[in-house]
Amino acid sequence: MNYYWPIILIVVSNVCYHLCAKSMPQSVNPLASLGITYLVGAASAVFLYFLTSPVKNLAAEYAGINWTVFILGVAIVGLEFGSINMYKLGWNISIGSLVANIALAVILILIGVLLYKETITPQQLMGIGLCLAGLIFINK
Repeated sequence: MNYYWPIILIVVSNVCYHLCAKSMPQSVNPLASLGITYLVGAASAVFLYFLTSPVKNLAAEYAGINWTVFILGVAIVGLEFGSINMYKLGWNISIGSLVANIALAVILILIGVLLYKETITPQQLMGIGLCLAGLIFINK
């Protein structure tokens, strides 16, 4: 179970995420709602840090950050702003996330091979082909 709990957390969190993104009021600017979302997220992260960290020295943790946290922050805003607008523009909850995640998976495979020197098996290549075919069929 120790190996699988992060996957379970990701799946449960993603279900909640997409239900909330799909249910956001049309009349509310997505960026205004994301401001509140991030305030709640920041408070939750700090609370969980103090709950789970044996050291509890947030200033020391912040001293060790690098550029990645800033890019990740911008990427998360893009991810959430895109998802909210995807639903506001009429994508079905059953299709929009699937299309985005299949496209993401294929791109990450390419990045894994090109940047991280991961290997791709013929079986994985067939899977990529099926994913791409699925994107074509699901969008017709």
